[in-house]
Amino acid sequence: MVTRATLLLVLVSTITLAQSSAPTAARVIEMIQQNLGIPWQEPTVDTFKSGDPNSPVAGIAVTMMSTLDVLQRAAAMGDNLIITHEPTFYGHTDSTVILAGEHDPVFEAKDAFIKEHHLIIWRFHDHWHRRRPDGIRTGIVHALGWEKYQNPGNDGVLTFPPMTLKELAAAFKKSLGIHVMRVLGDPSARVSKVALNEGFSGFESNRHAFQQEGVEVLVIGEAHEWETVEYAVDAIAEKKKAGLIILGHIPSEQAGMEECARWLKTFVKDVRIDFVPTSELSWNPE
Repeated sequence: MVTRATLLLVLVSTITLAQSSAPTAARVIEMIQQNLGIPWQEPTVDTFKSGDPNSPVAGIAVTMMSTLDVLQRAAAMGDNLIITHEPTFYGHTDSTVILAGEHDPVFEAKDAFIKEHHLIIWRFHDHWHRRRPDGIRTGIVHALGWEKYQNPGNDGVLTFPPMTLKELAAAFKKSLGIHVMRVLGDPSARVSKVALNEGFSGFESNRHAFQQEGVEVLVIGEAHEWETVEYAVDAIAEKKKAGLIILGHIPSEQAGMEECARWLKTFVKDVRIDFVPTSELSWNPE
């Protein structure tokens, strides 16, 4: 006869065995470093931001940006290792000194949730971009289904059959699931060569991408209004370029972290991996 005590002992033993076989967060990151195909470089922002790296991993949530909403959804699924592309604490280095010193209520609420749910947060930005091909760009082009249009030797330039600027913008909007985006230029202009510079690449990078021979449209995540946008406005007025498409930072790179989740599943086998998209809250008033 199986007693309640026996069943309890079996349950505890099963849980203990599962925990002991689960890799730690530090071990998962080691596996990432071993499978990247490029040397690990210092200094880097790709470091642990919260939690104990030596804790066992119950589940991994891969996301574009570890907003509180993302953390809440990840915790609800039982994921305790969060791999995020962008910062958790509102700055490139994730420094919390000023926020903590000011007792900032938004920061404190988020930090409290992280600690309450024992979340381990690790950023994967520099090296996912440094990977060849760039992991973020690979995901974006895959989401668009435009791999065949990438130029050999320069995966940031796409050449495709002519379409209007409006049709091009619509393709990005639909394929990347964008709610709100900005487009500069004549909607009816016919274009066939695009430079893709996702995320926030900075004015110099955007300008050089736009300068490339034959490029008619620059597609970016975001930029300072007085730099890239003003430059594009002048280029369009001078009829040197056809348009600028501003996708938004998160929508422009989100598919790249979905690609990261797919990649992780090829070598992290003992832990569930979830892609948790970062919600886009922007909307257009009617």
